[in-house]
Amino acid sequence: MNWAQGQATASNATRDYAHRPKSGVASGSSVRRDASVVRHRRRSSESRSLQTWAITTSVLLWGSAFVAIRHVGVEFSAGPLALARLFTAGVVLGIVVLLRRPGVWPARRAWLKVIVVGLTWFAFYNFALNWAEQRIDAGTAAMLIGSGPIFIAVLAGAVLGEGFPRTLVTGTIVALIGMLLIAAATSTEARTDLLAVLMCLGAAAAYAIAATVQKPLLAQASALNVTLLTVLVGAAACMPFAPDLIHEVQAAKATTVGWLIFLGVGPTALGFTTWAYALARSPAGRLSVATHLVTPVAAIMSWALLNQTPPILTLVGGALCLVGVYISRRKAR
Repeated sequence: MNWAQGQATASNATRDYAHRPKSGVASGSSVRRDASVVRHRRRSSESRSLQTWAITTSVLLWGSAFVAIRHVGVEFSAGPLALARLFTAGVVLGIVVLLRRPGVWPARRAWLKVIVVGLTWFAFYNFALNWAEQRIDAGTAAMLIGSGPIFIAVLAGAVLGEGFPRTLVTGTIVALIGMLLIAAATSTEARTDLLAVLMCLGAAAAYAIAATVQKPLLAQASALNVTLLTVLVGAAACMPFAPDLIHEVQAAKATTVGWLIFLGVGPTALGFTTWAYALARSPAGRLSVATHLVTPVAAIMSWALLNQTPPILTLVGGALCLVGVYISRRKAR
């Protein structure tokens, strides 16, 4: 072998060595990558668990609200009831905000959205639902209010760009059938007040508009702060009912006032905060289908408090609601 051949051989050996996989480095990089994937999956799993707990809390509290409104509505009219509920929630949320670290507040350009959510969902929705529940039975009211998630799915798909996945559409239809079965089983009125029906549909539409507007708002500010501000807007809009509220509180039973406070603390302050937390981390259309469970929860709670056994049709409807929610929460393949 001459000198030139020796140099070529050495050069090739050097090149082959340089391009040979460095097992130690590759292994270390792979370990770090795998650890990062594990941490990401763990955080995603924890986030999904928190979302599930949050929406479950909202569903249970909102279901109990239907029972409480029926009870409180005997001694409180629609407007004062809405104001008392929102005022109590505003006080509770305000104390919580003062005691904890201040979160992110909405920017000035987002205040119009805050006002829209406060007026549509907290002021109008509460007043309309209270007014309607004093004129139609719980089954009919639940059926009409239950159209809200359908409106949300349509608005979220068209306005927020979430689309219309097959699982969402299928789950919504199944849950709607279940809700209609519950309404048929619990309806007790032979005739229905047309204006009350229109008020329920208006409340459902307001709920859908507010949820659609609230979704991008929660991308800019914390769920707690957004809920506090929108509740205060709703309470301010209901202030004309303050004189009537003072009069009705003085004449009401202590137990009724207790139910009134529960409505403000539970379904409003906590229920809407957990809803906002889940909405900030989930597609609005998919999350809204879960609220179909409010109807069977309300039916079960009302019968539990009245010591009555739910009709078989109600149990079947509740099962269909659960199946519909499960289908809608699955990812389309």
